[in-house]
Amino acid sequence: MQRRQWSALMGAVALAAVAGQSFAQGYPTKPVELSVPFAPGGTTDIVARVISDPLGKILGQPVVVINRAGGGGIVGAAETARATPDGYKLGVATVSSTAANPAINPKTPYDPINDFTPITNIAATPNIIAVNPSFPAKNYAEFVAELKKNPGKYSYASSGTGGIGHLLMELYKSLTNTFVTHIPYRGAGPALNDVVAGQVPIMFDNIPSAMPFITSGRLIPIVVSAPQRLAALPNVPTFKEVGLEPVNRMAYYGILGPKGLPKEVVDKVAAGVKKAVEDPAVKKRIEDTGSLIVANTPEQFAAQIKAEYEVYKQVVKKQNLKLD
Repeated sequence: MQRRQWSALMGAVALAAVAGQSFAQGYPTKPVELSVPFAPGGTTDIVARVISDPLGKILGQPVVVINRAGGGGIVGAAETARATPDGYKLGVATVSSTAANPAINPKTPYDPINDFTPITNIAATPNIIAVNPSFPAKNYAEFVAELKKNPGKYSYASSGTGGIGHLLMELYKSLTNTFVTHIPYRGAGPALNDVVAGQVPIMFDNIPSAMPFITSGRLIPIVVSAPQRLAALPNVPTFKEVGLEPVNRMAYYGILGPKGLPKEVVDKVAAGVKKAVEDPAVKKRIEDTGSLIVANTPEQFAAQIKAEYEVYKQVVKKQNLKLD
């Protein structure tokens, strides 16, 4: 390459770098959309709405939560993957949308590892099996005994086919030799409503969305997936305690953008989330749902997504799970 051509190329690279820095410094100049891939009322929606207002104040522009339910998180996640990589259309990443669903659905219209730019994991939450008060069992020993005694008699609700609640319950069934019919919904909110109403007796859900109903006595907690028993539910054992450690997995709720999001924008949003959760009021609101603050780095969140995806691919393969 001639010296003049090389100089021109280097000049273009330098201009691009300056332009990128200038864009990042000015970002955002308009409202930022945060897509929730589930219906209102579920844990994903709760965490997104808790973080959106303080994050918007830190960034200097409103962060607007938009619910895009469908396909167990696929519809909303696909919208984020297709977005222009300018930082104005971000999405909430869940285990369902970035690991469980892609692991079971070969037609998922995105690659969870290569089609997104992970930004940060806001929080991790325990999962729980809870039942309607009309269900005959009130504790874990009674629960598993009832299912074994009556194979096929009961059904369970989930946030959607391929969601974390679906795959975890199917894993649970395979390990305990029980059979419960799966009833998928368009999000945890609608599923919870029907379980509370007694239309479906069982649900494998995240703690934040289930806890208000447990506290009010409209749901009975059976067993949780968490590092140790929860202070709010001291009498409820973990899956590890009942000999089912493979099911003892927590969910994550993070923020990601489409592939190719500028590093400067990624770092700015990640720093904004970290600052937001350091506010005692915001931290308390998230922890009051039963979630644990994470706010890790983009690199750490990327590694977390990849690890979880690999786990669920193995679950699907081992259990020979198929879409309904």
